[in-house]
Amino acid sequence: MKKKWTNDPAWTPWAFLAVPLALYFIWVVAPIFQSFAFAFTKRDSIVYGAAWAGLANFRRLFRDPQFWLAVKNNFFWLVFFVGVPVPIGLGAAMLFNSKLPGNRVYKTLFYLPMTLSFTIIGTIWMWIYNPDFGALNVFLRSIGLESLALPWLGDRRYMTGALIAVGVWRQVPYVMILYLAGLQGVPTEVLEAALIDGANAWQRFRKVILPLLMPATVVAVTISIIDSLRAFDVVYVMTNTKARAAEVLASYMYSSAFGYSDYGYGSAIAVIQFLITLVFILVYVGDVLKKEEAR
Repeated sequence: MKKKWTNDPAWTPWAFLAVPLALYFIWVVAPIFQSFAFAFTKRDSIVYGAAWAGLANFRRLFRDPQFWLAVKNNFFWLVFFVGVPVPIGLGAAMLFNSKLPGNRVYKTLFYLPMTLSFTIIGTIWMWIYNPDFGALNVFLRSIGLESLALPWLGDRRYMTGALIAVGVWRQVPYVMILYLAGLQGVPTEVLEAALIDGANAWQRFRKVILPLLMPATVVAVTISIIDSLRAFDVVYVMTNTKARAAEVLASYMYSSAFGYSDYGYGSAIAVIQFLITLVFILVYVGDVLKKEEAR
């Protein structure tokens, strides 16, 4: 009987997947349902019980100015995460896909930020943004732009933009890799045919390469949107969630739940963030399924 079970091909995949699936359920699926449950309670402790609150947390949420500020900041993250890394990543991919001298070295250096954790990146950029001896302000002063040497992380007017710049700097190489993978699928025969027909470089890019890169563009845009909505690490490391002007949904959820022990309210924020992200995921999945059906 034991031999039959171990040799059964129907059981073998599940035997290998049992442990990872169990861990995924414990650490990902179960907390999602737990957050939904907590969102409808007035809970100020994980250990002790909680009182049923119904929709009170959500009503409070939509009247909370700090929540709307976090939504607004997340919107800026989304706009810049799509508007900057996608075109720059595409341009870098086109450049590195050509026969550029030292191509591999430059490609590796360009991709280097993706190998660093946000903790390291945040620490480096905190030094760069330092108003007194930071590299950015020292450089601006050295070229006579003293008026632009600002307290980047000390002024609410510039704080969100400074944090977004760090996130975008790290996102660009990731988008570049997606486009480099997409460029490997562009048939050389099609490009050669366009060249024979007299198409110049811009025409070949606009009418041949760009349409063929549409699947990579959809992936790059979708992942950039989701990453912008998940923004937390940079905000936490560079502000320690104490800069309320720069808060995003993830950091506001964290500070509400773990900073003020308001777990019910923090869970309500997490639910809203989850639903917003889910909308973009469903749009992406729907687009993929339509393309599969069209084939």
